[in-house]
Amino acid sequence: MKHQKQTGYRNLKVYQQAHRLALEIHEISLSLPRFELYEEGSQIRGSSKSVSSNIVEGFSLRHYKNEYLRYLSLAYASSQETIEHLDYLFETGSLENKESYRRLSKDYNDLCGMLFNLIQSVREKHETEIFDRLDNG
Repeated sequence: MKHQKQTGYRNLKVYQQAHRLALEIHEISLSLPRFELYEEGSQIRGSSKSVSSNIVEGFSLRHYKNEYLRYLSLAYASSQETIEHLDYLFETGSLENKESYRRLSKDYNDLCGMLFNLIQSVREKHETEIFDRLDNG
């Protein structure tokens, strides 16, 4: 199968980062102790996947500034929530790898910064013509 050219939201670096991190969180969560698999593991999988999902949904509604901002804000909140779950897992000893914890925490903090900047940009410069060009690669 040929890989098609990425268009739309898949071109957004913030989406790419969020999607990559959600896949990594998913993988790590499946190696948590059994008692955490369906508790904190389920919570962190949900919040991490919510980040990229909200970016996609917001991008689909980007012609409506307020809706776009709403979904980007939800993505930001889910990213913050994921950091909180990472903290819980590390502080309770369920996530034992300190390096993974530090790297993921840093990556999610960077992602929050990217989302914050995108939110500010949309607030200040929202123009649907710009977003139309993104659809056409």
